[in-house]
Amino acid sequence: MLIGLALKALLVALIPATIVYLSRGTDRYKKLAWVTVFFTFDLIVFGAFTRLTDSGLGCPDWPGCYGEANPFLAHHEIRAAETLMPTGPVTVFKAWIEMIHRYLAMGVGVLIIASLVIGWRLWRTHRESRYAPKLPALLLFFVCLQGAFGAWTVTLKLQPIIVTTHLLLGLSLLALLTWHALRQSEHSPVADIASTLRLPAAMAFVAAFMQIALGGWVSTNYAALACGGFPLCQGDWMPTMDFTHGFTLWRALGMTSAGDYLPFDALVAIHWVHRLFAVIVVALVAWVAHRAWKTPGTERVGRALLWLILLQFCTGMATVLLNWPLTIAVLHNAGAALLVLLLTMLNYRLSQPVEKVTEFRASHSSA
Repeated sequence: MLIGLALKALLVALIPATIVYLSRGTDRYKKLAWVTVFFTFDLIVFGAFTRLTDSGLGCPDWPGCYGEANPFLAHHEIRAAETLMPTGPVTVFKAWIEMIHRYLAMGVGVLIIASLVIGWRLWRTHRESRYAPKLPALLLFFVCLQGAFGAWTVTLKLQPIIVTTHLLLGLSLLALLTWHALRQSEHSPVADIASTLRLPAAMAFVAAFMQIALGGWVSTNYAALACGGFPLCQGDWMPTMDFTHGFTLWRALGMTSAGDYLPFDALVAIHWVHRLFAVIVVALVAWVAHRAWKTPGTERVGRALLWLILLQFCTGMATVLLNWPLTIAVLHNAGAALLVLLLTMLNYRLSQPVEKVTEFRASHSSA
């Protein structure tokens, strides 16, 4: 089984590796870094699709499916489970979704190992800081940790804190991969006034990450529809809520820490906190994005960030008002991943050297 899984991981990684190898230009290491970012973003979006289609236990063991490398070989066991519970966690469709997610995750791991090995060889030859092996080694540690939480997600039967941590580690990996990819290119200095944006941009990143953690807690507790309507929740600004049970972290899915069924008021509390904090995050990120849009050197990322946060707010509302359509829910999760990516890009740009705004504009107007 393990050999079969390893071969599938190599086949998945071969697709982006071939794209990089056949591409024009000489800096293939930079292209490999960006292709890895792209595939990791795809993995996170597909992971959201896996979670939202309730396919996390489509194969109830790990790393294979009923001890096999693919659902074809485990077809008899899957069919038996589906016959016993047609709407249960194990079906042929859900098994394939879960295993494709695992294949993609292993493929990303292979790409990160390749980046570490190639980067180490280039660093030994050229001694350029962008090839320094520390960050690729950290990426390898993160992807291994992410794999461990992926295993615990299955073995601990979708325990909310494990699934939420799995999501946050995936987004952390995406941020680190983006930072690594940005290091592979030379960037023009930002205007000196951009230095005043460093602290607000860092705060926006932290706030967005906290909001995504709250969103993950909503999703893993199946609380997306606990607050009917918008902007009111259950017809009230302050509905009856159970914060104690809602935010007890270590407990089984749908249960309290004492083993009782989780009360509905706890789900309301989970959703309401996510919705309330969204207002703060949208306002902060929109303000930072608008300032970045008006600052020489960060205009493009600021403009993209402003449009994205507005779109993210709209998809969040639509998820509630349209009774949680799968497509919009997946888009909302994709928007969260893209928000992390753009905020990482903004913070990276702001970490670069600065120059006088007049000199910046003069050099770019003559270019």
